[in-house]
Amino acid sequence: MGVIVDFLGNGANWSGSDGIPLRIVEHLEYTFVALLFVCAIALPLGLYVGHTGRGSVAIAGTANALRALPDFGLLVYVVLLISGSLPADLAYTLPTTIVLVVLGIPATLSATYAGIQNVDRAARDAAKGMGMTGGQVLWRVEVPNALPLIISGIRSSMLQIVATATIAAYVSLGGLGRFILDGQSQRDYSQMAAGAVLVGVLAILLDLISTAIQRLVVSPGVTGRFRTSAARRRPALIASGQEGSVVPTS
Repeated sequence: MGVIVDFLGNGANWSGSDGIPLRIVEHLEYTFVALLFVCAIALPLGLYVGHTGRGSVAIAGTANALRALPDFGLLVYVVLLISGSLPADLAYTLPTTIVLVVLGIPATLSATYAGIQNVDRAARDAAKGMGMTGGQVLWRVEVPNALPLIISGIRSSMLQIVATATIAAYVSLGGLGRFILDGQSQRDYSQMAAGAVLVGVLAILLDLISTAIQRLVVSPGVTGRFRTSAARRRPALIASGQEGSVVPTS
């Protein structure tokens, strides 16, 4: 632990082109670019499958298959496959982004269509009974009710991408993986450990931020955080034995 503190406390490691702030920015750039593509692909597909019920078996099988792919092996394969036909600035960035997107899609896709499918049928039927169209039922009833699960899926994808983005260093890119890879080649174990700690801390911070965003976006009535004053008093009444008791009259 002391060597990690020494590395992180050294001011030289916090400046320059290979300093910690720049590596964090690079890591976040890989993460959010990949997460943007994940949302653009997985959310519409998950909404369609969840709303229509078509292709749910195929989607579940595909998602499970993508989860089983080895990230580093897939990165090497994609680099060998397409890097030769790309400009120098995209030769490694694009394959890395593709791998992160492929690994990030299953969590968001599965959570989205499962969240839509699990919306209470009575709420759907009531909306249809009011004359809502299919699109209105989706956006006004199903999506608001499924939002907690959808956001949980996006959070899971983000955490997986943050952890996996360290592989970018293996194809000459930056990010926090550089501390792990460079430390290994230089036998600088304090640098390796510090790089791993930074990845973990970054993942925790992003998860805390996304949790706060989820609490702001999702309706309190859906999450169960909203309770009436009567509901708040009920546990106290049950504990005191007054709940359900008959008040004697004179």
